[in-house]
Amino acid sequence: MVSAQLRRSYRLAVASAGLLAVMLGTLSTPASADPAEPLADAFAGSAAAYEVPLDLLVALGYAETHLDGHRGEPSASGGYGVMHLVSNPTVHALEQAAKLTGQPVEALKTDDAANIRGGAAVLRAYADEAGLDAAARKDAGKWYPAVAKYGNASSPEVARLYADTVYDLLAKGVAAATPSGTVTVAPQAVQPDRGPYAQAPDLNAPSLAAATDYSGAKWVAASSSNYSVASRPSSNAIDRIVIHVTQGSYAGTISWFQNPAAKVSAHYVVRSSDGDITQMVREKDIAWHARDWNSRSVGIEHEGYVDNASWFTDAMYRASAALTRNIADRYGIPKDRTHIVGHVEVPGNDHTDPGRYWNWTTYMQYVNGGGTAWSTIVDNGTAGKFTASANWGTSSYSGQRYGADYRFASPVSLSDTAWYRATIPSAGSYRVEVWYPADPGYNSAAPYIVATSGGNTSVYVDQRTGGGTWRSIGTFTLNAGDYNVVGVSRWTSGTGLVIADAVRITRL
Repeated sequence: MVSAQLRRSYRLAVASAGLLAVMLGTLSTPASADPAEPLADAFAGSAAAYEVPLDLLVALGYAETHLDGHRGEPSASGGYGVMHLVSNPTVHALEQAAKLTGQPVEALKTDDAANIRGGAAVLRAYADEAGLDAAARKDAGKWYPAVAKYGNASSPEVARLYADTVYDLLAKGVAAATPSGTVTVAPQAVQPDRGPYAQAPDLNAPSLAAATDYSGAKWVAASSSNYSVASRPSSNAIDRIVIHVTQGSYAGTISWFQNPAAKVSAHYVVRSSDGDITQMVREKDIAWHARDWNSRSVGIEHEGYVDNASWFTDAMYRASAALTRNIADRYGIPKDRTHIVGHVEVPGNDHTDPGRYWNWTTYMQYVNGGGTAWSTIVDNGTAGKFTASANWGTSSYSGQRYGADYRFASPVSLSDTAWYRATIPSAGSYRVEVWYPADPGYNSAAPYIVATSGGNTSVYVDQRTGGGTWRSIGTFTLNAGDYNVVGVSRWTSGTGLVIADAVRITRL
């Protein structure tokens, strides 16, 4: 769902296309734009034309590019525009969009409205291939296989990672302010029907953290065509760490490094939203990321684009800095700007990353252990800080629990919220993370309520997967004081037991 501010011209756009009746049957709360918001208008018109759920289309575009067309410049994997229509030796989504829409390839690359229309057309084609009829197309959760295919992943597990990112955005909501206007999607409970991807490994699961050089990372191997096998540091000393920006999404970069046609790789990839880390090349081996310095360095890619500051979150900086500090300590690398450098600073390179928006001062403070933020953890067993009615049971069934036990309750059509109380030291921005054990019998859309300075905000989390670790549900503006900050409600259309375990609140 998008803001009511956008609703008026959406109706005009749909009516002019003769599709108002179709759209009202397809979408829950329509999204659109007024004349000053052409990007939202383009999403509304494209969603109507191809009967794609509007909020899903926006979330997919935001996952790919933060709704930034980058002036028609390609991503690292050859993707163009707001919807990241890819054209490379193995993927031809851009050409498919041209065929489906009748738009020239150049227009699809450079014109936002044409590109969004192309993305909607390709997504609808994938939905048709998946067998979605008119009734199924009205349920955003049924589009999961089509979304997974849109990501052009090289393996089922990366396809699942890509699609889960899009559905996580639906749960958290989207607010994107762009030069072409503001587009918003309200947080909503959508139960994804993963279909065949339900059997794919979950790359967000902590169990996949084994066999990595850094314990905070998960392992997904790059194609052997994209790096050189070595025996560092005995074969080559490791004395540099190179900071990169992916020019693409997290899942898209992982998939690209798995593609033999890429001929590039990095040792690690870091996600923007929560600092999740995937290792793709062993540190002993030589990743192809920095030309003349490949043999002497470890490369760390960061999700985002050099010309869009919105990707460089505090969660990313902190996670990456902890990784860099760990690497530097293990190899005796000085933690300074001579030995920890940007790709642009490597001799013989032709890149500009990490770019002008990368905050080196903050990053190096974190690398050297400075800038520690206030943080607090509230468990369901924290005395005086957790309250829940007698309807919430107590269990120690799952080994993924935080602490001795956790609370559970059946979903009902009333709030009956379990609350976590905290003393917030000052008004400002805070990251909220949740910990829960995952199980197929737990809730598919558990509502977490955050008491922000502007009122309560709900974020929906699929508790069937991704448990046993801290999971960010977003950054929020909180008031100072001692009060119920985060709650878990039972009021959800999702199925399965609602779990309340622990929360972590960190000042940014």
